[in-house]
Amino acid sequence: MNLGNTAVRIIVSVIAIPLILLVSYLGGISFLIFVTGIALLAFHEFSGIAEHKNASVNLIIGFIGITSILISVFLKWQDVKPIMLAIVIILSLFELFRNKASAILNISTTLFGIFYIGVFAATIIDIRELYQDEYVRGGYLIIAIFASIWICDSAAFFVGSAIGKHKLFPRVSPKKSWEGAIAGFIFSILAFIAAKYIVLDFISLPDAFALGFIVGTVGQAGDLVESLLKRDAGVKDSSVLIPGHGGIFDRFDSLLLTAPAVYLYFYILYL
Repeated sequence: MNLGNTAVRIIVSVIAIPLILLVSYLGGISFLIFVTGIALLAFHEFSGIAEHKNASVNLIIGFIGITSILISVFLKWQDVKPIMLAIVIILSLFELFRNKASAILNISTTLFGIFYIGVFAATIIDIRELYQDEYVRGGYLIIAIFASIWICDSAAFFVGSAIGKHKLFPRVSPKKSWEGAIAGFIFSILAFIAAKYIVLDFISLPDAFALGFIVGTVGQAGDLVESLLKRDAGVKDSSVLIPGHGGIFDRFDSLLLTAPAVYLYFYILYL
């Protein structure tokens, strides 16, 4: 039986979403493993995108660097500068022994992937670990972020498909429209306000509005940034790992840019 793309997307979502919500609720080592897996797979896909621009990403240093960053954040090591310095030093020295075309392109692309994916993914763990006294709160917050992103994406897609007339960023993503983006923005705020009254009673209504605002703007921008990278490289999807959905980088691009913005919001106001 040949299932359509929409049917495959729905089946994969029905299977994946409960697992994502469960591991977000549990937190701890299981959440660290989940985020590390997402980050490493996304980095691997990023390296494939970079190859289309004749860049040779150093996967070994990238995997080690990203894993080290995530573990250090989980263990609450206050100063990650030694890890950052070690990554740059080892990567630079390692390039001496690689017979690749452009050292500048290889080093800079590898560093960009490590910091964009690894450091940004680390803030997902930071958010999950925000509430140590009442640990489940961090789980509810992560779940609310996921839900808001998914609702934002769905609203943008359906409204954009139905009434989208004005192109948002045709150079980057020709199918996205201002009508869809506005719908996604509105629904992301409504989703967070609803979450405030369902599971996030520990945050204020202005906080809920602000977090929905972040998802509705920065989250959608995260999708556009990844689309920009793919369009520059001339690829449609980061991979075909997830049937009907593309790659891990495709599915978590919004979260990767949303998480650091959310973390900065809490850091500036409350930490």
